[in-house]
Amino acid sequence: MVLVLCIGDLHIPHRATDLPPKFKQLLVPGKIHHSLSPGNLCTKEIHDYLKTVCADMHVTKGDFDEDGNYPEDKVLKVGDFKIGVMHGHQIVPAGSKERLAFLARQMDVDILVTGHTHEFKADCIEGRLLINPGSATGAFNSHNEEVVPSFVLMDITGKKATLYVYEMKGSEMAVTKIEHPDPSLET
Repeated sequence: MVLVLCIGDLHIPHRATDLPPKFKQLLVPGKIHHSLSPGNLCTKEIHDYLKTVCADMHVTKGDFDEDGNYPEDKVLKVGDFKIGVMHGHQIVPAGSKERLAFLARQMDVDILVTGHTHEFKADCIEGRLLINPGSATGAFNSHNEEVVPSFVLMDITGKKATLYVYEMKGSEMAVTKIEHPDPSLET
C-alpha cells in the first residue's frame, strides 16, 4: 500500500486564507508516501507546509505560482503506475476530457493528475485514469465562485488505485471511494 496525496489550486493567500481545519487535521506527517500537486500553491510558505506533510513532493507550475522553478509537467512511477502531473491551464477548453486523454497518451501515463478547473473530477478514458483533485481551499475561479474544497488521497496497491475523495460540504466533510480499474468510470 502506497498513499499518494493529490492536492492543488490552493491559491493562498490570493483567493483563500487557509485549508479547511478538518483537512489540516487529516494531513499529518508520516502517513503519506508521495504528494502530487498540479500547481497553484502560489507561495513558498504553502510549499513548505505541504513538504512537512510529505517530504516526497512533486509540484508542477500553475498559472499563479510565484516559484518559477516548477516544471510544466512531470512523470513518475509509483508502484505499477506511471503518473503524469500538469496544472491544466494549458488545456483548451479547460478540463476537456478529450484533451486530457490526448495529453495522457502523449505523456504515456496510466494516471494523469491535473488541476485548473478547481472542481474534482475522475474519469477513465482508454484505460487511463484522469484525476482533477479540485481546489483544496475552495478558491474561486473565473467559472465558479462556489467551489467545493476537495483533495484526493490515492491508495496504490499492485495494479489497483483506490481514490478517497475528501470534500467539504458546508461544515461537514464527505469521503467518496472510487476504485480503478472501475468499468463504470470508462467513457
